[in-house]
Amino acid sequence: MTALDIRHLSRRFRVRRGKEVVALDDVSLRVERGEVIGLLGPNGAGKTTLSRILTTLLIPTSGTARVLGHDVVADPEPVRRRVGLVLGGERGLYGRLTARQNLRYWAALQGLASSDARRRSEELIERLGLFDRADDRLETFSRGMVQRVHLARALLHRPELIVLDEPTAGMDPNAAAGFRTLVRELQSTGVTILLATHDMPEAQALCSRVALIDRGRLLRVGAPGALLTELGQYHLITAVGVDEATAARVRALRGVRGAEHDTEGSLRVEATGGDVLTEVLGLLTRSRAAHVAVTAPSLGEVYRSVIEDRELAV
Repeated sequence: MTALDIRHLSRRFRVRRGKEVVALDDVSLRVERGEVIGLLGPNGAGKTTLSRILTTLLIPTSGTARVLGHDVVADPEPVRRRVGLVLGGERGLYGRLTARQNLRYWAALQGLASSDARRRSEELIERLGLFDRADDRLETFSRGMVQRVHLARALLHRPELIVLDEPTAGMDPNAAAGFRTLVRELQSTGVTILLATHDMPEAQALCSRVALIDRGRLLRVGAPGALLTELGQYHLITAVGVDEATAARVRALRGVRGAEHDTEGSLRVEATGGDVLTEVLGLLTRSRAAHVAVTAPSLGEVYRSVIEDRELAV
């Protein structure tokens, strides 16, 4: 059975003075059971809007979305019973309750019998490293610890599909590594996972496919390896001790997509094609540049090549 079948999905919000904001624009996507798919895009790209529609928290303006065979608008109850959602932050949890109280409360809301709620809560408290803090109020937790409680809440009813929106935000490296292990364990049992994240190494390590979204539109979908192949013979070259004249000659080479050179003499070059790689390395060698390194492209480079950089726009 297909886990997600999204067809021509759009969502518009009306803001002040009747103006409309398009959060999702004609998005179509199919996800198979047991797949881990990454949803990558900048803030405001539409990731959270899509997550909310798939978990029945929002109704689309147009188009359809079927989750595990059920339409999210026409048949929402089966979707809610079979899907887990982690939005992060303080939403959906109660700061004055302990971690254990939060989990038992949500287990009861999800229809678990009291004995099952206690047993499942304790399993997740142990599994997610919450045992030492289980009886502390959530308002005393760090952001990373709160994220662990969010994960536990989403797993209480053993969902078949889990939607994770920035699940490792605020986690320390050990906790994030534990999360990745948990994702792999869940996938091995047939659980489907939609992972919205800014963490490119995490997406590359966990996802069988990634979907790049920006301004509400799905721009590219594919396996990380296939998307890397689309970049062609792309290489990232870095060096230090490079003078401005050498940097200018590098920039002028055909096949150099970008060359960033700072006042300290550090150079970062994006080059496409084997020939230009040889030319760049030749120039750097003759100029006696130091610490020259060549690396293959990563998912981060795919993201940069597809998603427009607006962070410093004024």
